[in-house]
Amino acid sequence: MSIISDNLKKIKPSPTIAVTQKARELRAAGKDVIGLGAGEPDFDTPNNIKNAAIKAIRGGDTKYTAVDGTPALKKAIIKKFKKENNLRYSNEEITVGTGGKQVLYNAFMATLNRGDEVIIPAPFWVSYPDMVLLAGGKPKIIKCNESDNFKLTPQKLRRAISKKTKWLILNSPSNPTGVSYTKTEIKKISQVLIKHKKIQILSDDIYEHITYDKGKFFTIAQIPSLKNRTLTMNGVSKSYAMTGWRIGYAGGPKEIIKAIRKVQSQSTSNPSSVSQAAAVEALNGTQNFIKVRSKEFKKRRDFVVSSLNKIKGINCLTPNGAFYVFPSCKKLLGKKTKLKTDSEFVEKLLEKANVAVVQGSAFGLHGYFRISYATSMQKLKIAMERIKSFCNNLD
Repeated sequence: MSIISDNLKKIKPSPTIAVTQKARELRAAGKDVIGLGAGEPDFDTPNNIKNAAIKAIRGGDTKYTAVDGTPALKKAIIKKFKKENNLRYSNEEITVGTGGKQVLYNAFMATLNRGDEVIIPAPFWVSYPDMVLLAGGKPKIIKCNESDNFKLTPQKLRRAISKKTKWLILNSPSNPTGVSYTKTEIKKISQVLIKHKKIQILSDDIYEHITYDKGKFFTIAQIPSLKNRTLTMNGVSKSYAMTGWRIGYAGGPKEIIKAIRKVQSQSTSNPSSVSQAAAVEALNGTQNFIKVRSKEFKKRRDFVVSSLNKIKGINCLTPNGAFYVFPSCKKLLGKKTKLKTDSEFVEKLLEKANVAVVQGSAFGLHGYFRISYATSMQKLKIAMERIKSFCNNLD
């Protein structure tokens, strides 16, 4: 009899974390590796946020807090939702977790019964299916084609719904593709969901503030008839360059929020008191740097997309959000190159060119790879030259 649980055997370690760790190990061994695998801004946490944390430490704000968030942070989150998304929540409709990932994990642990289905459009963030499996649910993967800009269509959603469907996950802007759903597209999807009243919606809005090309962010909870069925998750990790501070939050129905609180009370309990104080300042303080940093991300996006599309055998759509591109390497797979899968392509790219990226199959769509351009332009220029040289020498 194995000591390891059957549930744990169903899942695998995070591929994105694995790639990042591999890059670290190679650099420690003296290899000049450029890591384009991690979804982590290279910008530093703004000083006003750091100072708020220092003030909290010096003021003795280092004790346990309420399990799912301090009153001050919940107040800041409520203000944010109202101001930026026109969504009104009470304290009982807000939860704070140790990163957005914990909020999602808690939600599935609190709501899924064995056999419940969760519709997950692919390409998807790597952790969605495994979190569903750990909670005893069943991921129902819906492949979204490049021809549809990797987006879920109302037709595909309608066909995927069954009597067992409990949740739909929507991630916009998307990890790994960077594409963002328009207000019109969200409304069309909502028309399907309105007819299926038992389905809950999990909206992952973590990249809300990182959008380009005059795209206006719209989240599905803004559809009045769906707000009371939607858990809207967000956090400070990406927009505020606070990945290590580990603060995520969500607004949603009281019943679900209460259940999430119960799960968290028996797992991690409260998030860090100091991180919560910093998050209050992040949400309430100046937001000017967000636009400045988004402009820099856009420059990097434009450079990376242009560079990739000049490489023979690679084609890449231009995303309008987040800090990822999801280029196709399908033309470079086959007998001629002796590379059968995108995983082999990624492995060889790291081995031969010292560039770390993540295979598309890890995100549910074979024949692609994800690049995070949340690093300096200097490193991106070197990486693009290395990728070009690698691809040109595959013949």
